[in-house]
Amino acid sequence: MSKPIVRDVATDTRHLCQRFLAIRRLSEALAEPLSAEDQTVQSMRDASPTKWHLAHTTWFFETFVLRPHAPGYRPFDPAYEYLFNSYYEAVGPRHPRPQRGMITRPGVERIRAYRTYVSQAMAALIGSGRGDWTELVELGLHHEQQHQELILMDVKHLLSMNPLFPAYAPERGAPADDATALRWVDFEGGLVEIGHAADGFAFDNEGPRHRAWVDPFALATRLSTCGEYAAFIADGGYRRPELWLSAGWDCVKQRDWQAPLYWHRDGDRWNLFTLSGLRPMRGSEPVCHVSFYEAAAFAKWAGKRLPREAEWELASIDAAGSGNMLEDGRYHPIAAPRGDGLAQMIGDVWEWTASPYVAYPGYREPPGAVGEYNGKFMANQMVLRGGCAATPRDHIRTTYRNFFPPDARWMFGGIRLAEDLR
Repeated sequence: MSKPIVRDVATDTRHLCQRFLAIRRLSEALAEPLSAEDQTVQSMRDASPTKWHLAHTTWFFETFVLRPHAPGYRPFDPAYEYLFNSYYEAVGPRHPRPQRGMITRPGVERIRAYRTYVSQAMAALIGSGRGDWTELVELGLHHEQQHQELILMDVKHLLSMNPLFPAYAPERGAPADDATALRWVDFEGGLVEIGHAADGFAFDNEGPRHRAWVDPFALATRLSTCGEYAAFIADGGYRRPELWLSAGWDCVKQRDWQAPLYWHRDGDRWNLFTLSGLRPMRGSEPVCHVSFYEAAAFAKWAGKRLPREAEWELASIDAAGSGNMLEDGRYHPIAAPRGDGLAQMIGDVWEWTASPYVAYPGYREPPGAVGEYNGKFMANQMVLRGGCAATPRDHIRTTYRNFFPPDARWMFGGIRLAEDLR
C-alpha cells in the first residue's frame, strides 16, 4: 500500500515567497544600468518603456491578487489602474499603448515605491498560507519573467536608435568564431503527443496535450548562422521576389529591408548592434532579429523549410537525451551554442516555426480577465519555440509557445532549418 504524500505547506509557502522576491529583484536589477531618461522613452509602438514594464508587472499582482484576495488592502494609487493596464478589457479602460512613452509622471522613483509597496503586501499574503490565489501568483511570476525578456528586447531597440550606439552592459566574453558543420537528424514521425502534460506551471495555450500526425522529416542540428545569412544577402536574397511570401515581399519593398534588424554594413563587412554596443559580426553566431518572412525566404533559398511546431516539439524530446535537462524536467538555456546534435535547441534564440498561432484541439480560455492572456491573440501570428538568451532560465519549457506577427523583428528570433523525408 503506497504511503500518502504529506505536503509541508510552510515550506511551500516559504519557497513561493522566496521565488516571488527573487523574481521581483531581478526585474529591478535589469533596470539598474539605465538612466531615468532611458526608462521613460518608448522607441516604437510595439515596445514599452522600462518604467512601464516595472509598473505593469506590479499592477498585475495588485489587480488580480491583492485587491480581490488580501483583506483590507488599499491600492497604492487608484490612477494606476488606468495607466498600467495593458490589454485587459474586462478590467476597464487603459492608457493607449503607443503613448506609454508620454507618461513622464509618475517618475522612476515613484514606480520603485509602488513596487516596494506591492511586493511587501504580496509577501505578507503569501506568508499567510496557501489560498485560492496561489495559481494567480504563479501566473504573475511567469508574467513578470516574460516582461524581463521584454525589457531587454525593448531596451535594445531603444539604444539602437541612438547614433552613439550605447551599450546596455559590457560583453561577458565572446565565443570562438568556429561554426560546427551543419548536420541533420532524421525523424520517422508518426502519431505523437504534444502539449504540456507534466506537473508544474504552463500557460493555458500550451495545452491540452493532444495527438498530432507528423510525416518523416529531418531537422538541422544547429541554428542557421550569421555567416550563412550573409551569403543569402550576397546572393541577392533581398532582391529576389521568388524567394518571398507576397506579404513578406511587400515588407521588403515598403520598409527597405536589406538585412536583419541591427545589422550595419561597414564597407565589405557587417557590424551588429548588440546589448553590448556595436561590434563586428561573427560568422558562426546564430542569426537573430529576423522576421518570419525573412526566415521563410532564407529557408527557401537554402532549399529547405521551417519546422512545424509539432516537429519541433518531437525533436525536443530527442534533445532531452543529451543531458540538457534539469532535475525538475525543465531545460536550461545554453550560454554559448557550441554543442553538438540537438542539445542546443533551447535558450539561444527563439526559433520560428511554419505553424500559425492557433488553439490546440480542446483548448478553453480560463474564466475571468486572465482568460484574455493568450486566447484573444490567436490570429495573424506565427509560433516560435525554444526560448532565447534573454529568457529567464527557469521560465523555459519545450512546450512553451511564443508568438509574434510575421513581420516582427525586434524580439530575439532566429532560424533552424527542416526538410521533408520521402
